[in-house]
Amino acid sequence: MDEERQWARNIVRAIHESPLHQPQTPNPQPLIGINPGATYGSAKRWPPERFADLISRVIEELNGNVIIFGSTAEIDIVKEIIWKLETWNLEFGTKILNMAGKTNLRELASLIAECDAFITNDSGPMHMASALLVPVIAIFGSTNKKTTGPFGEGHKIVTKDLPCAPCMKRECPEGHLKCMTAIAADDVFAALKDVLPEERAVFLDRDGTIIEDKNYLNSFANLVVFPNAKEELQKLKDAGFQLIGVTNQSGIARGIIDEQFVIDLNAYLQKELGIDAFYYCPHHPDNNCPCRKPEPMMPLMARLKYKINLKSSYVIGDKELDVQLAKKINATGILLSATISPENTIASYVAKDLTDAVRWILEREVIAASGI
Repeated sequence: MDEERQWARNIVRAIHESPLHQPQTPNPQPLIGINPGATYGSAKRWPPERFADLISRVIEELNGNVIIFGSTAEIDIVKEIIWKLETWNLEFGTKILNMAGKTNLRELASLIAECDAFITNDSGPMHMASALLVPVIAIFGSTNKKTTGPFGEGHKIVTKDLPCAPCMKRECPEGHLKCMTAIAADDVFAALKDVLPEERAVFLDRDGTIIEDKNYLNSFANLVVFPNAKEELQKLKDAGFQLIGVTNQSGIARGIIDEQFVIDLNAYLQKELGIDAFYYCPHHPDNNCPCRKPEPMMPLMARLKYKINLKSSYVIGDKELDVQLAKKINATGILLSATISPENTIASYVAKDLTDAVRWILEREVIAASGI
């Protein structure tokens, strides 16, 4: 999976490094996936010219980059979209990457996972994107949004309530496709802006980062919050960051820690330290679950719920797996260590403590905002 993730990032690097439409702010350019096809039939497909209109707005108004997906059977649909953009004399350089007919299933999943949002008809890739915890904007016409819509929170369904829809037909039995043509590019663009992750966050390890590591802490009697934690975290909140706790708690699976204690402790820390949310993994390392750090499920869940731009975010922790997590989600990793030298870690910065980490983040943000 790490190899496939790196393959996908190498593929998208070309559009992220486009000389056109460079960002005027320190925020990374959003990468939007577009899936204009649908195997079931024409009644499930939004018109190509609407997708072209939408893509032009993503690039011009959001300074975004676009990947267009599709099977070999949908290459002509994608060609029509690109032809339409060309007839409008729009010069986007390498801001658009056409991957229609160029991926197998695993490659498709890897590229979708790199997207900040995914705009699609009701289709297989729609379900793939929602399973990968990528924010989805799903365009529904002839099919039933209640039974086949994207699973989970953080997604948007764009549809029109017409008397004839959903008809569940491959082709429009009335010959007009109003369920699709009534949906304007404005409707889909508004839905994209509503779900597009734009908030910055700092993901915080718990034990050894904001509280003393007691080796399977299982009692409030042994809890020691670092004295400067509240003050330092408030500096991050004042700078506009959301604070999200992400902690491995295998002691639950080992029978050492009661899960309710973890829930209660995390809630206490949220209240006392101003942390916005806490996620924890209760599983044993041997379970190879997708939520145990350095696997990325916890931050991906937070992205959907809190609209977090992972590329503009940070991860702070006292173990290498914390900065490995940062790498997996394209965030910036900071390792807390008084002994590890920078050449022995993949961290972007090695901080001696939380105060040092917060200082580095705030200074880095000031430099980025100034364009230096």
